[in-house]
Amino acid sequence: MPSGSSTSGVGRVIAGRYVLLNRLGSGGMGHVWLAHDRRLDCEVALKEIVFRDAAEAGHERDARVARARAEARHAAGLRGHPHVVTVHDVLEHDGLPWIVMEYVAGAVDVRDLVATRGPLAPAECARIGLAVLDALTAGHERGVMHRDVKPANILLAPDRTGAPYGRVLLMDYGISVQPDGGETRYTLASVLVGTAGYLAPERATGGAPTPAADLFSLGCTLYYAVEGESPFERESHLAEITAVVMEEPRPTVRAGALAPVLRALLAKDPDARLSAAQTEAALSRIVTPQAEAYARTQTDLGSQPPWGQVPAAPTDPWEYDPYGTATGSPRTIAGTNGSGPAVPTPAEPWSGPAAPAGFGSAPPPAAEPGRRRRERSYALRAGIACGLGLVLALGGVWYALANRPGDGSGGSGSPYGERVGLAQPLREGDCVVADWADGRFQGLPRLVLDPTCADQAPDGQVLALVSAASADQARRLGPARCEERTRELRDKLADVRGLAVVPTTEGFEAAGRRTACLVLGAHGPVYGPLGGHRRPGSAFADTATMQKRDCLDVRSRRDARLVSCGGPHDEEVLGFTRLGADVTLADARTESDLACGREVPPADYGFDPSVYTAGSWTSEGSWKNGAHFVVCTVRKQNGGTMGGGEP
Repeated sequence: MPSGSSTSGVGRVIAGRYVLLNRLGSGGMGHVWLAHDRRLDCEVALKEIVFRDAAEAGHERDARVARARAEARHAAGLRGHPHVVTVHDVLEHDGLPWIVMEYVAGAVDVRDLVATRGPLAPAECARIGLAVLDALTAGHERGVMHRDVKPANILLAPDRTGAPYGRVLLMDYGISVQPDGGETRYTLASVLVGTAGYLAPERATGGAPTPAADLFSLGCTLYYAVEGESPFERESHLAEITAVVMEEPRPTVRAGALAPVLRALLAKDPDARLSAAQTEAALSRIVTPQAEAYARTQTDLGSQPPWGQVPAAPTDPWEYDPYGTATGSPRTIAGTNGSGPAVPTPAEPWSGPAAPAGFGSAPPPAAEPGRRRRERSYALRAGIACGLGLVLALGGVWYALANRPGDGSGGSGSPYGERVGLAQPLREGDCVVADWADGRFQGLPRLVLDPTCADQAPDGQVLALVSAASADQARRLGPARCEERTRELRDKLADVRGLAVVPTTEGFEAAGRRTACLVLGAHGPVYGPLGGHRRPGSAFADTATMQKRDCLDVRSRRDARLVSCGGPHDEEVLGFTRLGADVTLADARTESDLACGREVPPADYGFDPSVYTAGSWTSEGSWKNGAHFVVCTVRKQNGGTMGGGEP
């Protein structure tokens, strides 16, 4: 066994807080685990430092420990960036550091995606490139160079629209460095820092890390994504490094409009390479060629694999799905969602299992942070090329098109456009019924208010409102701010997703200059109010509104009430699990306690197994919509009342 690796795997508790669930992958620094955080009751990713042998542990231990701390510090400096994997903490266990990171449900890295599904379309590569560039630029502005941009360090995950690869995240700042920060540059003896085949020539020959070097690595990464192989791929690492320094990249075959961008990024001379601003402008033209309406020729997107076809731009900007394969539900991650108490009347209150659904991510390209700079660069180029008169003319055409009847943009009396259909702005706490014309979470739904949060089995509720200075700012920042404002609640519910309802340009004032942040059932209604809008003592109409750490007063197996955990209660919600599609509701009612005892054991939450046991709740609503989730609870074995002193 490698020195410094874990002596046990699944079930090991790190620092008395994190329970290892399963290994997600391994790399040069060690292993990455999915873990459960007992204190915050959520899933995280833990990076474990591993030494290959005792000799390495002796010679390289200090360097690896320091690198782990540097990774946590550099990544934490970019905390909150929409395209960087968040680092929460760095801790020591058994003398070795562990890095606590955001766990991204349903994610796949670009290397594995291309290996299993083939090269990506040029426009999709450009979209990914813009997101990674935005992350790199944020680091460069802080003086941090990544130094290891490669396909394996770029994650693609489902976003809130259901697009399976809509969210783009840069990870692994393990060898990043601040050249002017007075830091020691931690390297392994006789090993270049970085990945052969993706190193910039100046780095391969001993030069200092610079933003231009990161851009070269980005060019290699995008080349791999669109061509299916590295531009300098050879039989050995030494041959790859030699090729990077001495040879030109292989000619592109599939790159289409991306080819000249790749050539400019892969220039041997860093001074001849595209700058970050030039790269952003070039990639933007590929992602949104319609923005270059004044250009003389149509951008050629090049060859595209069948699964990578980019559909024509939809009427509604939220319908963008780069693969044309968006489904109504995101990938799931065990033990992450559920809901809370609520109103009366679904069909039959108790009956169903379902698992935690991973929630979206980043908004579609229209909402990415880099768009503001792209729009400015478009306007500047248009002004230089065509003059103020043409700009005004194009503005008039845009205004006329944007206000055509029936285009979904709505007029001044419709805050969110004709598609959403509301005449009045949404308010916090409003319950809504959603009608999805093209399938659940495909585009925007038509919304109808349910004033009682009960009469129409509401699909969800407005949990927050975020203000903006302009309609453009609302479009760019509203979805990401809604994501943050509703994240904590969504983590506590079994089967929900977030949705930002952004005002149109014409309806911005009518909407109160605010974006409405909704939490909706991922597969069906939530049957009542959520979170803080639930009243203590109210009966749960369905398990969809039960949330982690809810305490229950159980009147019968069909009647549970929300009560304070500080007082007497019968059960406490710990998490959720999912039963198979072939399990009937009747079978679920007999199997769910055992499933919860196996998947969400109370002992993992500090409850003495000699006193406490696993309980469960199922509901008909979850079985009707196919989610099949079970709410897992803890209760006393003797059926006694629990108090405020439990873990």
